[in-house]
Amino acid sequence: MNQECACHKYKERTADEYKSLIHRLNRMEGQIRGIKGMVENNVYCTDILTQVAAVNAALNAFNKELLANHIRTCVADDIRQGKDETIDELVSILQKLMK
Repeated sequence: MNQECACHKYKERTADEYKSLIHRLNRMEGQIRGIKGMVENNVYCTDILTQVAAVNAALNAFNKELLANHIRTCVADDIRQGKDETIDELVSILQKLMK
């Protein structure tokens, strides 16, 4: 159920954006299951770490795509509407992503 409330914002995504993001998430989900299987099968540590690095790279690529779309749409629209608090929100999320 997708009910709106004062505590959450919602974003309508284009079909292409949705498809791309879900594809990336599904791929990462498969990679995580693969890593779990590697641990369960006592695979050598460096082989597992190599796969973890691949998941980290995939997650970073997901973040880059989502952030770029966010800036092009949500942030740009809010700035045009004079909602300066969106800049503070963007700065805050960038700080979290750079930890």
